[in-house]
Amino acid sequence: MTRNVHIAGILFATIFGFSFLFSKIALNYVSPIGLIAYRFLIAFIAFEILRLTKVIKIKIQRSQFKYLIYVVLFQPILYFLFETYGLQLVSSGEAGMMIALIPIFVAILSAVIIKEKPKGIQVLFILLSFVGVLFIQLSKIGQEETSQFLGFVLLLFAVISAALFNIASRTASTKSLRPMEVTYFMMLFGALIFNIIYIIQLLIENRVSDFITNLAQFEIIGPILYLGVVASIGGFFLVNLVLSKVPAHVSSIYANLSTIVAIIAGVLLLNESVTIYHVIGSIFIITGVYGTVRFNARSKKNIKAPY
Repeated sequence: MTRNVHIAGILFATIFGFSFLFSKIALNYVSPIGLIAYRFLIAFIAFEILRLTKVIKIKIQRSQFKYLIYVVLFQPILYFLFETYGLQLVSSGEAGMMIALIPIFVAILSAVIIKEKPKGIQVLFILLSFVGVLFIQLSKIGQEETSQFLGFVLLLFAVISAALFNIASRTASTKSLRPMEVTYFMMLFGALIFNIIYIIQLLIENRVSDFITNLAQFEIIGPILYLGVVASIGGFFLVNLVLSKVPAHVSSIYANLSTIVAIIAGVLLLNESVTIYHVIGSIFIITGVYGTVRFNARSKKNIKAPY
């Protein structure tokens, strides 16, 4: 692994860590599905401008489309749908624990589907990182509303979708698809699907004009630009870039660093407090991420495509 891969992994974790803060701000003005719709619409518009002005080039062969379809199906479509509605039914602490399961599911499914098996010691470090997230989230239990079982089911599907996305993107990278092309299609389908869903929702509620008037609120512009341009384009490009270089179970472990970034952002910008849970959990997370990356096999193995 090169230093650039490490930097990319830390960067996308940092970007997604701050996205929690911006999402919290934006949700004061727009519904969750509306926020996702705007996020991917802005992302696709920005991406399309770059393509039309030839800053970037998108070149995809017909034979490669089937690999892209699997990527966009699992992320952003299924993941965001399951996560959005799941988060409405469980507390944020319990949701955090569920999302932290993603690296574990990635390790299991990638070993079964594409035959990329983590070393035994890497499994231990992946579990250590999960324990770190679990430790932090335990501090929130009892402080929030009671969760509903359906919420856990939906978040479990979100976790599985995220794991399958890691595998699909990893497989796509072996078919000469560049991270930029994979990310472009993610933004395209995200904008298409979620805006259709949001407009249908507004039509049913007889407030379709809100699609435009929501954006007239100055407070929402900054968060949407961050989520659309920085998080969606930049963040997912870095994810796909890392997945093109390292096994899925290694790439996915970086995401747990976003928990630490979210804590720091909350302390610096929202005056939230830090507990002993945060400190101990962060040490576990950092150690788990370091160990997983440190013991990654240096040789590049052939990936068995699942489709």
